[in-house]
Amino acid sequence: MSSINNTAEREAVPRTAAHEEADYEQAVKNLLAEAWSDWPNWAGFTGLREERGPFQCAVHGNIPAWAAGTLFRTGPGAWQIDDTPSGTLKLDHWFDGLAHTHRFDIVTTGDAGGVTVLYSSRHQSQAYVKHIQEHGSGDIVTFAQRRDPCVGIFGKMMSSYEPAAVNNNLSDDIKNISVAVYADIPGLTSTTGNTAEPQKSSGHRGMPETVWLTSDNSKMRRIDPETLEEIGTVNQTTFHPDLKGLISATHPQRCPRTGDFFNFNLDVGSNAVYRVFRVSAATGNTEILATINRLDVMPAYIHSLFLTEHFVILCVPSTHFLMGGRKIMMERNILDAIAPFDKSQHCRWFVIDRVNGNGIIAEFESGAGVFFHSVNSFEETTGTGGVDVFCDVVEYPNQDILRSLYYDVLINRNHEGSKFWSNERKGRGSLIRLVRYKLQVPSLDSTASTAPTKQLKIQRAEEQLVIRNPHAGELPSINPNFNTRRHRYMYSLCNRGLSTLFDGIVKTDTNTREVLIWGNCPGHTPGEPIFVARPGSVDEDDGCLLSLVLDGHSKSSYLLCLDAKTMTELGRAEIGFAVGLGFHGLHSRAKDATQPSEVA
Repeated sequence: MSSINNTAEREAVPRTAAHEEADYEQAVKNLLAEAWSDWPNWAGFTGLREERGPFQCAVHGNIPAWAAGTLFRTGPGAWQIDDTPSGTLKLDHWFDGLAHTHRFDIVTTGDAGGVTVLYSSRHQSQAYVKHIQEHGSGDIVTFAQRRDPCVGIFGKMMSSYEPAAVNNNLSDDIKNISVAVYADIPGLTSTTGNTAEPQKSSGHRGMPETVWLTSDNSKMRRIDPETLEEIGTVNQTTFHPDLKGLISATHPQRCPRTGDFFNFNLDVGSNAVYRVFRVSAATGNTEILATINRLDVMPAYIHSLFLTEHFVILCVPSTHFLMGGRKIMMERNILDAIAPFDKSQHCRWFVIDRVNGNGIIAEFESGAGVFFHSVNSFEETTGTGGVDVFCDVVEYPNQDILRSLYYDVLINRNHEGSKFWSNERKGRGSLIRLVRYKLQVPSLDSTASTAPTKQLKIQRAEEQLVIRNPHAGELPSINPNFNTRRHRYMYSLCNRGLSTLFDGIVKTDTNTREVLIWGNCPGHTPGEPIFVARPGSVDEDDGCLLSLVLDGHSKSSYLLCLDAKTMTELGRAEIGFAVGLGFHGLHSRAKDATQPSEVA
């Protein structure tokens, strides 16, 4: 593994707005030229082991003591299941990899601000794997597992008339849930179907009362924060009986002031219905804030939503489900049920009052596109009594990104990566742009609608800011103290065309368009950067970033700590073996990690 004493590797590369177009075009050229062919991602997808530990990692450099706490990470691990009725099942898509959750305990030692880092992990899909080994995968809905060609048209037709038989009749344990991690979701603390209580941790570790894993469905899985063992699985009817749909956002929103929890529930079928809801942190009660049940609003794949001080914003992108969503039941997966991309199918935006119960107060549209992740949203009052709502989102020009994440493409198996990236349209379609949309919301006097079928005048969402890859990237994060407030900095994973996934961590200044890119170690694939603010800090970028990085050359991973101001490496904790390339994480600060230490 490379030493952090190498100054060239530690320092970030600065770029300005003047470099943006050239850097984007160079990324496209690199993809076409297969510059990614020497970037080894294979170790992040295969031979991944469970380590219940915990064991102590080797720490190099200086991870600040004020970053002490617990970092949870989740995502796909193994992608092969042996001993099924038809032999070895190879999962097709990264989003369907088998659930594997990881925990890092960053513990202060009391020695001049030093820390110890402990690592442990656990598989969360044993029941899922056992079911497939015994019965096959035909009765399970996935994100993109290709259908068995032996299933004829009659079987597909029957499944479209029997949606309740798909997944719903299976035990809740037979679910593969591992995209994002959330703590202490209101309304669920004591509702798990299991009486196990979380263990209490020492003050040196930040341990939530409950930890939940989420995915793109309405199921949520509770795990023990100490052992990572599964405790129970619930669906959104636990919140409210009307939330009976199978689809929801992986990324709900939490109000930073009240702790209230916001999400949507989508009930697909001939009469598809969106229900946007809030769960009160104070009472645990759930209120449906808006219901959307209209022929002009299609059921769609939606990964996240937006929240401001007064509004919830739902954006319906151009990922519409065929047959009102019944196609999901026919194909037994999400991706093949999405209609081909159509530029005429614009994104629809719904601004929903979350304070006074006025329902949908404004509707907007923007050009056709696809997105996974909202970044942040905030609002500013105007001189006319209205409100300008700003929504930052990482978006794509079409659906190509969804197909770039098949394992065959990621690891270039059977030259599928070469086939995909040699198509320039697909390359451009898989590179993000960061967009800040402005939604001009008029005064509430005459706009509110709680009726599910009433349509307001549709306005145009204005693009206020556009920054393209690699000056912005995927899996974005900000200083969490700026949630629902105007922020300046975003941290994300960029792709300069050197990898089939990500090849750098980029800090984007949305005011000046200047960026800093960490990524001078070829073959080192970073994971989602998680911002940890320095206690008592004033500056928005005063903190550190934690990212789980795979060194593909040595086939081992390390927890990287970067100075969030300069994007230079502060320290790392070496694990000694490869950890799966996952999705999202959560840092829970230790109760006594309040004294700032010097960032050096």
